[in-house]
Amino acid sequence: MASLGQMSDYEIRLVRIFQTVVECGGFTAAETTLGISRSAISQHMNDLEGRLGFSLCQRGRGGFSLTEEGKEIYQAGLTLLAALETFKSDVNALHQTIKGELNIGITDNLVTLPAMHVTDALAKLCAPENDVTLHIHMEPSDAVIRGVMDGHLSVGVVPEVNLPTSLAIRHLYDEPSYLYCALGHPLFAEHDELLSFSTIAQYSAISPRYPLPVQARQAHDALTLRASASDREGAAFLILTGRFIGFLPEHVAEQWVKAGKMRALHATTQHYRIPFVLITRHDRRPNRVVDAFLNLIKS
Repeated sequence: MASLGQMSDYEIRLVRIFQTVVECGGFTAAETTLGISRSAISQHMNDLEGRLGFSLCQRGRGGFSLTEEGKEIYQAGLTLLAALETFKSDVNALHQTIKGELNIGITDNLVTLPAMHVTDALAKLCAPENDVTLHIHMEPSDAVIRGVMDGHLSVGVVPEVNLPTSLAIRHLYDEPSYLYCALGHPLFAEHDELLSFSTIAQYSAISPRYPLPVQARQAHDALTLRASASDREGAAFLILTGRFIGFLPEHVAEQWVKAGKMRALHATTQHYRIPFVLITRHDRRPNRVVDAFLNLIKS
């Protein structure tokens, strides 16, 4: 065979042996480095020369020396083996470096949650060794669900309410909500032990126009609903007027509670929890960025 146009692992091994022989200065000196006998080295060299179609070196009593063809093959072999190492390094880097984009949709008012699973996962995903571009879309839950289903969002974070069966679901955390009133409301200065729920239920309350699980919906329906809000921020606006009572997630209300501007009413009985989940399409295509993000999310 006049060339090594199609190189197998064996031919590459022969080239490596030849390179070692040249760098050691002969067959005998290469025995220790290669860990094989002089006769085995000689057989490998004969095999390589037969595949190439010309002699690579002179060996014998006159010592070891390269032919002109041997010098050129040695240099070409250095180039080949260096390219193989570069290839291996590049492949290994692909496994170690995450590269691409992540489009994530998140329903409103979750950034203040104490359990920061999403934030922590995004921080790890955007580590310096990675090359990831993030696109966060803050939208109502129904818009996030549509975005994941039509494919323009890779993942979404929404309450676990009326989700299509075509979505894969992973639980993230439960969000506790309580019934609040604000400074200036007639109930703000009242002690809970002196208040009955029937008294509380007489005051104007806020009806949510966003998806809620059955338990949460029932808690609202027991109140006197005389206003509505399209999201939790809207409910907070109305509660802070001092004219309405309403349910808010604990982490959303916390800033006003600490400031003495809001308090929970009958916290031991007037509360519910909303499970929040991470959603993806069941039939989504493999994607290294999305897969890495999902692996980084704590459940």
